[in-house]
Amino acid sequence: MTSPLTLVSENRSFGGWHRRYRHAATSTGCDMTFAVFLPPQAENGPVPVLYWLSGLTCTDENFMQKAGAHRVAAELGIAIVAPDTSPRGANVPGDPDGAWDFGHGAGFYVNATQAPWKAHYRMHDYVVHELLALVEANLPISPRRAISGHSMGGHGALVCALRNPGRYLSVSAFAPISNPMDCPWGHKALSRYLGEDREAWRAWDACELIAGAGERLPLLVDQGEADSFLAEQLKPDALARACAAAGHPLTLRRQPGYDHSYYFIASFIEEHLRHHAAALHG
Repeated sequence: MTSPLTLVSENRSFGGWHRRYRHAATSTGCDMTFAVFLPPQAENGPVPVLYWLSGLTCTDENFMQKAGAHRVAAELGIAIVAPDTSPRGANVPGDPDGAWDFGHGAGFYVNATQAPWKAHYRMHDYVVHELLALVEANLPISPRRAISGHSMGGHGALVCALRNPGRYLSVSAFAPISNPMDCPWGHKALSRYLGEDREAWRAWDACELIAGAGERLPLLVDQGEADSFLAEQLKPDALARACAAAGHPLTLRRQPGYDHSYYFIASFIEEHLRHHAAALHG
């Protein structure tokens, strides 16, 4: 049987393999590219997996090249899958103003309902359903899953876990956009993808989802205190209030001196990987 995956590139890394694949995606109506790190243990059978969702302007390449995660993932026997952050292609509309915080590279991990975005911008379905089924059917990856992400991807990780109880064994985030209904990035994205009815936005906001969450999966969140987006865009205090009100377990670690960059992610990714390994191998 012909594989639905086309291998784009591969690199040996810490005894395992970093590979990039391209495939035709039905949920987004375009070709999608994703990266996977397979640890050495994958040569002997399926391994558990961490899905990583990246932030605004990123592709599948940013995390794999900058986070320094392969060494620890190889030690722990965990695969990492990193999808792109949006649909792309000549037929996929981008920001009509050419801005970087909407459209290409800024899918926000929602299912758009408004034209012209709804034909392609269904990143939630892609990440939660199509991508999982694809990698578990074609790669030595088991259905023992964790999810994490950064900024827009941190928002995506929280929302994917909260909306889909039982699908992931653990969740974490770096500097997530915690309350997109109440920040400029979120307002721009949600109003265009979902329309102006703010009630429709609640299903895509972690702070709104916490109260009715179907499981109380503990949240691990790291936030740099020198992050230039902290006050206006990220709103960790809103997440803390929502978790406290709902009795939802949250470990919010405020890291002095750290900004929004991959230097921040690389500094704490090992602790996140070990957090996920405890659940994935438990």
